[in-house]
Amino acid sequence: MVMRVFVAGGSGVLGRRLVPQLLARGHQVTATTTSAAKLGLLARLGADGVVMDGLDAASVGEAVAKARPEVIVHQMTAISMAHAGKPDIKHPDRWFALTNRLRTEGTDHLLAAAQATGVSHVVCQGYASWNGIREGGWVKTERDPLDLLEGTAAHVGLKALLHAEEVVLKAGGAVLRYGAFYGPGAIDDQVELVRKRQYPLVGRGTGHSSWVHLDDAAAATVLAVEQEARGVFNVVDDEPAPASEWLPHLAACAGAKRPMRVPVWLARLLAGDQAVVMMTEGRGFSNAKAKRELGWQLRYPSWRRGFEEELA
Repeated sequence: MVMRVFVAGGSGVLGRRLVPQLLARGHQVTATTTSAAKLGLLARLGADGVVMDGLDAASVGEAVAKARPEVIVHQMTAISMAHAGKPDIKHPDRWFALTNRLRTEGTDHLLAAAQATGVSHVVCQGYASWNGIREGGWVKTERDPLDLLEGTAAHVGLKALLHAEEVVLKAGGAVLRYGAFYGPGAIDDQVELVRKRQYPLVGRGTGHSSWVHLDDAAAATVLAVEQEARGVFNVVDDEPAPASEWLPHLAACAGAKRPMRVPVWLARLLAGDQAVVMMTEGRGFSNAKAKRELGWQLRYPSWRRGFEEELA
């Protein structure tokens, strides 16, 4: 069935992979951007582009009303250097300040617009990479709580993600907890740090992370749209893995020297609590529910081959 899909954040790193997949399935797509300079990009992708300020309720309401969508897909972030500046993992509360507002205020604006225009289905971006609760096994399901890292600079951002989940689920929508993205334009900054040997392993690197290629994340999103999926889904690849495995592999694929190793106390001083937790205690995620309930099939089942192809 052809649907009118409104992609908030359509010019972002995932939106640019999602829009073509939706169009290829025959859907009509309206995609938003915060910059008129990117309207040409959206037009080349085949979408109807619109400039929208996700933090302005009137702007959101007007854009949604004009598009008359049947489903809204929330992919709004502000993580690029153009919006957030140079990555600052020690101060994620500052680095993600605009993104945190988009996940709280912006989500609320989209849901209000959906209600005002009779849109019954919303699909929202979540996160599931290393932030599973730090107890029990290394791999978590949708039934396990997320770690909010209370008392750290990461808490405000993780709480913003929780807000988005709670309000979207209350509205009967779907939350896709994506793993750490890789693919065109997604990890360029990380690869640069790896090549400069400025991305070290912390401690023994036992903390697990989950990854997902942008194209696989987009494919899961299309399925959630078409099936009017509801609830939480971990959209990650088949191989959650410790930093001691994925980081050296990323370095090898990038043609870089093996990452240096730093002690926990020094990493906490230089990079903050989030980096230490991710590298030493992080929990990855299972994708069994998304594969079972959405019929999702991955083009890149493992980051191992994905990194190799991305950086070949």
